[in-house]
Amino acid sequence: MSLPPILTERLRLPVMASPLFIISGPDLVIEQCKAGIVGSFPALNARPAEQLEVWLERITRELAEWDAAHPDQPSAPFAVNQIVHKSNDRLQHDMDVCAKFKVPIVITSLGARTEINDAVHGWGGIVLHDVIDNTFAKKAIEKGADGLIAVAAGAGGHAGFQSPLALIQEIREWFDGPLLLSGAIAHGRNVLAAQAMGADMAYIGSAFIATQEANAVEPHKAMIVECSAKDIVHTNLITGVHGNYLKPSIRNAGMDPDNLATSDPSKMDFSSNRQKPKAWKDIWGCGQGIGAVTEVPRARDLVARLAREYEAGKAEWLKRLNVLGGAKVEQRERELA
Repeated sequence: MSLPPILTERLRLPVMASPLFIISGPDLVIEQCKAGIVGSFPALNARPAEQLEVWLERITRELAEWDAAHPDQPSAPFAVNQIVHKSNDRLQHDMDVCAKFKVPIVITSLGARTEINDAVHGWGGIVLHDVIDNTFAKKAIEKGADGLIAVAAGAGGHAGFQSPLALIQEIREWFDGPLLLSGAIAHGRNVLAAQAMGADMAYIGSAFIATQEANAVEPHKAMIVECSAKDIVHTNLITGVHGNYLKPSIRNAGMDPDNLATSDPSKMDFSSNRQKPKAWKDIWGCGQGIGAVTEVPRARDLVARLAREYEAGKAEWLKRLNVLGGAKVEQRERELA
């Protein structure tokens, strides 16, 4: 199955920026799209709910203006992430606003719902559902999702447990539609590797936290630059759901990241002279790929770096394939001699 045009046309790279809770807003999304990758944000980032219409009006207007001024370099599409769990009392309002602006891509999380998929298809959009295993993947497609985002081990925030090699392989055994890979991707070579594994696109989040347009506090951005994979801890203490977080932020909240309890965030051990730390605001989610992040650039410059690395990676891979191919030919000639 070929990818829908919306995921192939107008993209500089086969990349979608993941929707970052609190952090992704119009400034970041607009720059991501102008740079040639799919930009995205969670609908719940727009607060109060009425702000969502303001955000979508600005995003669609500014991208249209960019396209008119840059016909040879049009913007990539954008996506809105919807939490479709029954606990989201804003869902219907937010879906109505998305329908008004005919949001081209909707990312659904925490449950697959046929009526949501049907609504998006009704205005001509597509739905990508994020999953952490093959069982959830099958349920999402059965309920009408157009594609999948495989959230593997190493991803920031609420990450999966499975190796990307295993997760992509299992999904590709039965699904030939749009498939994105999330987890520790912060370098152009990683994008190429995702495609080599069988994914169509890479889904990148943590690297964009450390950009100038991101709505993250400066210490969070600096911590990502300073840290690497060894500074990420996987725990379910913070929210009750397993996720990846920056160890120094846990330490700054008064806890020992190397000796965390499990499961019950109400029993977090923190210093008596501190207020109870809040997930995402005080304890910062982050993926394992941040060793590739060495500065806080503009979003467009990060995309440019990824593009250079991606093209260099392709050239190197082709070179290796040619060398391997030549060696096999020489071996076969010796065998026949």
